[in-house]
Amino acid sequence: MTGPELRSGRGAVSTTAPRPAARLHPGTGAEAPPAARSQVARPVGRPGVLRQRLGLLGGLAAVLLLAAISLFVGVSELSVGDVLTGDLDDAQRQTLLASRVPRTVSILLAGSAMAVVGLVMQLLVRNKFVEPSTAGTTESAGLGLLVVTLLAPGMPLLGKMGVAAVFALAGTALFLLILRRIQLRSVVVVPLVGMMLAGVVGALSTFLAYGNDLLHTLSSWMTGDFSGVVRGRYEMLWIVAGCAVVAYLAANRFTVAGLGQEFTTNLGLNYRRVLALGLAIVAVTSAVVVVVVGGLPFLGLVVPNVVSLAMGDYLRRSLPWVALVGAGFVLVCDIVGRLVIYPAEVPIGIVVGIVGAGLFLYLLLRRPSGAR
Repeated sequence: MTGPELRSGRGAVSTTAPRPAARLHPGTGAEAPPAARSQVARPVGRPGVLRQRLGLLGGLAAVLLLAAISLFVGVSELSVGDVLTGDLDDAQRQTLLASRVPRTVSILLAGSAMAVVGLVMQLLVRNKFVEPSTAGTTESAGLGLLVVTLLAPGMPLLGKMGVAAVFALAGTALFLLILRRIQLRSVVVVPLVGMMLAGVVGALSTFLAYGNDLLHTLSSWMTGDFSGVVRGRYEMLWIVAGCAVVAYLAANRFTVAGLGQEFTTNLGLNYRRVLALGLAIVAVTSAVVVVVVGGLPFLGLVVPNVVSLAMGDYLRRSLPWVALVGAGFVLVCDIVGRLVIYPAEVPIGIVVGIVGAGLFLYLLLRRPSGAR
């Protein structure tokens, strides 16, 4: 086996200006809170729906093309012609089925899922600059993985993932609790609070890892890297695919929850249950991705914001696009990381972090003042 390839929304006459018509929630007629009206979905006509579907098909074709390219990037020689004709020797077949295909599938699953949970988290927190890595969720998952490694090193991987998910859920809940106690919350303060919390959790993890000679192991967990993904090690990522499906099915509830607790309650929804469901999806997805491939910083931030610029904030409409763009973004970063110092490769967590940080600063600086 060639193994994993090199790691690296009258009446009396008034003398005042007319008040603009309030935007009502479709189906209920309830008036949306002013700060949230921009999130109410606008109706899309039949031509618009057709354009969206054609656009999705085009996006899907582009992602599949990138996935195909990804299959043929690596140290071991593997040609398109040999794969199409089936003329592969044992080593090439092993490389394709045990390493290249699992790696590409894991990129598609992890990229799309982390982008989706980033959008869900932004709706629930009501801030465009929040995602698992800027809210302490990813770092909390890493801390949970470290703790279970120290206390129960023989626990099965699924059990370790469960402990990491519990820590991720607790870290995210702590972040929301801190936000509730902050009176003045600007668009910048919220992610800063999250990054400070992430820093504290990360420092605690580093302290524990240092004292137990696990610094290198902790670093490998927190830096995303697909080079070690092989058949038998990536299958847990199908769990995040299930989480993404649940997020799509509950998309309308998350969109309403993003309009605020009072508005959600007026519509007859249980705000706390919707919030708990969303946090559970975010925590489980973050934990699984950290356990299998490591952290992918800023992915859940930049992709939903880029898609939101074109599609708006209606979750059910934008979610498929977020998933596609997330998968495509990670595929591109992975291919770049495998080629920039070929035949070695740069871990994708570094590439995604550099590109994501640049896009994060661009989005932060271009955001109009007063916007959420």
